[in-house]
This record gives sequence, structure tokens and C-alpha cells, in this order.
Amino acid sequence: MNKKNRYKTFINDIPKNLFSGFVVSLIALPLGLGLAIASGAPPISGVIAAIVGGVVVAILGGSHITITGPGNGLVVVTLAAITTLGNGDMSQGFLYTLAAIVISGFIMIILGFFRMGALGDFFPSSAIQGMLAAIGIGIFAKQIHVMLGNLDAKGSIIALLQQVPQEISNLLHTQNQSTLYAGLVGIGSLLIMIFYSKIRNKYFQLIPAPMWIVFLTVGMYYYYDFFTTAKYPIESRYLINLPDNVFSTIVFPDFSKIYQFDFINAVISITLIASIESLLSIKAVDKLDPLKRRSNVNKDIRALGIATVISGFLGGLNVVAVIARSSVNANNNGTNRSSNFFHALFLALFILLFAVELRKIPLPALAAILVYTGYRLASPENIKKVFKIGKEQLVIFLVTLLTTISTNLITGILVGILATFIIHIIINKNALLFVRNVFKPNVLMFKEDGKYYVSVDNFSSFLNYTKLKSKLDQIPETEDAIVDFSLCDFVDHSVMENLHNYAETFDRKGGHFEVIGLDGYKTGSEHPFALRKNTFETQTNKKETLTKRQTYIQKISDELGWKYQLYLTEKINNLPKFGYFKTRKITKISNILYNKNCTLFDIEFSEGELIAKQDIKATMMYIATKKEIPEFTLDKEGIFEYIYHFTGFKDIIIENHPDFSRRFYLSGKEPEKIKAFFTNDLILFFESNKYYHIEANKNGFLIISKERLAGVKEIKALADFGIRLKKVIQKSSS
Repeated sequence: MNKKNRYKTFINDIPKNLFSGFVVSLIALPLGLGLAIASGAPPISGVIAAIVGGVVVAILGGSHITITGPGNGLVVVTLAAITTLGNGDMSQGFLYTLAAIVISGFIMIILGFFRMGALGDFFPSSAIQGMLAAIGIGIFAKQIHVMLGNLDAKGSIIALLQQVPQEISNLLHTQNQSTLYAGLVGIGSLLIMIFYSKIRNKYFQLIPAPMWIVFLTVGMYYYYDFFTTAKYPIESRYLINLPDNVFSTIVFPDFSKIYQFDFINAVISITLIASIESLLSIKAVDKLDPLKRRSNVNKDIRALGIATVISGFLGGLNVVAVIARSSVNANNNGTNRSSNFFHALFLALFILLFAVELRKIPLPALAAILVYTGYRLASPENIKKVFKIGKEQLVIFLVTLLTTISTNLITGILVGILATFIIHIIINKNALLFVRNVFKPNVLMFKEDGKYYVSVDNFSSFLNYTKLKSKLDQIPETEDAIVDFSLCDFVDHSVMENLHNYAETFDRKGGHFEVIGLDGYKTGSEHPFALRKNTFETQTNKKETLTKRQTYIQKISDELGWKYQLYLTEKINNLPKFGYFKTRKITKISNILYNKNCTLFDIEFSEGELIAKQDIKATMMYIATKKEIPEFTLDKEGIFEYIYHFTGFKDIIIENHPDFSRRFYLSGKEPEKIKAFFTNDLILFFESNKYYHIEANKNGFLIISKERLAGVKEIKALADFGIRLKKVIQKSSS
């Protein structure tokens, strides 16, 4: 699309992005206020972050429909920073934390300029899920007390959770009418969050659940003000405290603790969580983009860093990419970054025009929104999902979660990384696999037959995934890509999950992304994200979990009306008789498609011995013939000469077919019989089709494409070639 058309599209899309930005702002307003309060910061600081983020990232960002603002994940970190740095003085602690936020923004700018966005892929997926669950539990533990009318609850996360039953009892038996009404408002607001999605009315759903809470609670205040003589039952201490003049109360960072350990720890924690939350959100939102665009992650990280610096200097929180508000933007037909800008514009108007009304919102109502958010982050459903992937992933998840809750986020994620590494060593029973190869180049990419082929060696895990990612990011999503792990001994869950995301992206863009080489690998579960370990077994009698490739092969078998078998159970008789296998030892045959006379299969074999030994996996096809045929080898001119050297064959020239003789290398011990066998129809067939290496003995043909495993499309092409070749030979022999 040229510049003129892009500009025209942008102008035409303004109305729907304006509407989408308005709807998003209805969520962003109560969330911004609530997240700030939960973080121990002034309520306005969350809205400042959303406004600054919306404007700056809309102009400088690299994503398309992502909404930015204060994030859920930073609540626990920010609260800890304010509490620790202020030594109990929350106001002064907030000023120190603003300084940490500003420095965190500068670090993110640097990370973006040095293209370090890929560092987010270094963290194991289950460890990240455990960390997010711990953040959710932290938010839940603190905010449920506020929701129930207690603004003074203090203690560790575990202590706060232990106090919840007593808190419920206190609310039920309280003599304080204000506390009772505040608690009931909180519980009612939580019920709205829970049951909102159950009410399938398009007009009701037009207003997001958090804004319904705002409307109803503010409406409750005005009901007591205008329609009854009774006094509003909730005391002012339970209501949001917004300044009369927003601009006159802007505070500035205090950098006086910049060299202290607690300050440095706060900067690292804020940067770490802000980066991870943003990267996860950007990836997730790209899947929602109706125009199937990919975000420029590093450009977005730079823009978020710039927005965070500005927000911090103006008294606002960190600016991150946020998934919930971005999802609302996508659902309301937001198409470009202008929706982020409009959402910020509406927030500014709300603050300037409706500040009086916003002061009527009870804190327990906002706390209920965060209680629901915390529960969603730490939902038991998330634990079930992790367990389905594998028991070892649940161990990593729980270790990270419990460590984070009992210590802090940095310690939690570091312990999660260490636990993942130790479990990988235990599963493989080989620490040297990782130690020797972690820094070695293990990814080779090349293009053949119009497809991008990526071969991965040794192991692929969170430790070295960035090497694979850097290659995959170079492949246009409209092309065909094959990732081969046949030389890999171990592939972890994080890599499998990321490859699944690539497959979805390629599918949306019209390309094809395929993972091969994992057939027969040991898995901890049937989940497609489960880690894979090469067991080096030649046969198995156990019930196997089919890989995605094997499932497709089974479908091809059904389409052809053939049979499918995972492993060969009979003795191999025909293959070793071919010249190709005279110097190669067959170790395993698997994924067999067959009918009466045709067999297509994956094969593992070795060549060389001792230190020169090399293991190879490939896909081949064998066609049995009813009549005896001459032995010959047919290949593209100039390839496999070393095979012909061993067999003593010479090039055979077919008369009256100079083009065939120029393009193909035909050899055999009985030239005259071979010439007679190559009829005009057979020669025309070979000239009109793709090159394959073909060998014939007395009983059949061996067809080989490449010395590697074939992708699904290549298997279909090989089967089609073999079926048609068989028909031509039968016709010529009749």
C-alpha cells in the first residue's frame, strides 16, 4: 500500500477508531484510578500514565492496535518500591519511586535501540506464568480487604490471605454502618465483574463492566443526594481523593537515593516486569489484529520507554502495553494507533470535566475490579493448563509462584529460571548437553525449492531460543517454512509454545509453517506445547502421542486410501539391497504410509563409524514392481557422483532425447536393457516433473527427495509423484 492510500485509509478509519478509543477509555478510567490506588500511589498517577502512554506510543510506537497505560503486573512491584524506599512515608516513597520509574524508562529506551526486545523470550514460559500468578495473588490479597471495607490491612501476602476469613466475619458483624455499606458496594461490584459476561445484551455489553460499576456507584451517591433525606452512608475516607486542580498537584521525582541498593533493586524489578508484561501483551494483541500485521517490538519498547520517562516526570506510573484494554480495542474495530490516542484524549476530558463525579467513586468498588483481575491472573484454570502441558511445568510454575510470594519478584523469576534448568538436566540426565552447546551456533537456515528450511542441532530451550527466533523472524509469513529438529536431542516447552505462535501467524498471513523431526520423541503429556526428548529408541510398543506432523500424515493416508503405521515391525529386506544403502546402516523406519505396492516412510540411518559417524533422517518412497526391471540409478546431472563411484555405473545416453541426457545422470550395469526400459512416455514423465533421486533394483524403485525429513506438502508431492510414476511404468510394461 503506497503512502497516499495509507493516508486515505487512516482518514477513513478515524470514526471507528474514535468510537473504539471512547469505549476503551471507559475501562481505562476506573482501572487507571484503581491500579494507582492499589500501588500506593495517588489515584491521578494511573490516569497520567494512560494519557501520556496513549499520546506518545500512538505517535512513536511500532504496534497497531495495542493500548498502553498502567499495568496489572506492576502493582505489587510499585507498592513494594514505595513502601521500601519511603521507610513508611508513602508520600516520600512515591517520589523516590517516580525516580526509579524514570530510570526504568531510560533503560527500556536503551533496550529498544539495541534491539533487545528478544530478551523477553529468555524467560521460561512456566516461570513467567508462575510469576504472573504470584502478582495476581498479591493484588487479590491486598485488595480484597479494601473491597470488604478495611483500608488499613497490612502484612505479607501470606498473612493478608490468612486474614480474609476474619475480614469477612468482621464485615458481617460490624456495627459501623459506613464500613458495612462500603463492603456491600465492594461485593456488589465484584458480582458485576463476575456476571457481566453472562448477560448477552448488545446494549448492556456496549458499556464495559468497570464503567457500569462507576455509573452505579456514582448514581448511588446522587440518589442519596437528590431523592432521599437520608445521609449518604459511606464516609469520605472510602471515596477517591482527587485534587481540585490536577495540574497544580503534579509532583516530581526525587533522585537522592539513586545509588542505594533498595533503589537499584526497585529499578530492576520495575524494568523487568514492565518489559515482560509489554512483550507478552504485544505478542498476544498481534493475534487479534484483523489486518494480520506484526508489531515492531523494539520500536514499541523504545516508545514505551519514552512514555515512561515523561510519565514519571509528570508524576505518573509506568507505561506498558496492556492486553485487556487492547482486546476491547480489537473487539470494537480499532484499526490503528489513533485509537490509543483517542482513548488518551477521552481520559483527559473525563478528568477535566468530570472530576467532581469521579470523587464519588468508593474505593471498595475499584478494589473489586482489581480483586477480579488478581483472581484471573492466578485462576485455578491457569494451573490446570500448566499441568496439562506436563508435570514438570507445574513444578516450575509452583516453585516460581511460592518463591515470589515469600520473597520478591526478582528472586522468584531467578529461582524459576534455575528450577527450569535443573529439571531439564534431570530429564536429559546430561548436564553437558547444555553446558557444551549453549553458546554454539545451532541453527542453520537456507532456501530450497521456494521453501525456507531451518535445521536445529543439539538442543533448543529458553537458554538459546533467541538464535532460532532471529532466523525465523527473517522469514516472510506469506512463505513456506519448515523447522527440522531431527538433529536435536531436546526441545523445551517454551520453544514449542513459541513455534505454535509462529504457526498461527503464518497461517493468518497465508503462509505455511511446519515443525518436523520430533516424531518418536518422548513427551510428558499429549499437549502440543509439551517438551520433547529424543529417547534414541528404535522401536516402541507403547501408545504414542502423535505429533502434529504425524496427524497430518495420517490424514494423507486416509485421503489416499492407504494404511498408516507408526513403526516398522517386520524385518527390513528390500532396502539394504539398493546401492544407496551399501555404505549406510539403517537404524529405524517410522511413519509408514503403504498400500499393496507403494510404501512411503521416514528412515533413520548412519554413515561412517566412530568419530566420523553421522546420523541422518530422511523421507523416502519404495514402489514394488510385479515384473523384473533392470537395475539403474537416475539423478540430476552432477549430484550423487560418489554413489555412482561405489557402484561402478557410467552415464547412459538415450538416443533421440538429448535434453533428457543433458539434464539427467542415468547409470546401470545393463545399458541396453535400461535403454529399452526408458520408453518415450517414461522419459517425458521425468522431464515434466520435479527432480528426485531414483534407484531401481530387480524388484522395485527407491525414490529420494532430500537427505532430510520431508514436510507435509513435500510428502503429498512425493506420494503423488510415486503413484503417477507407477502408472506410467505399468502402462509401458503392458
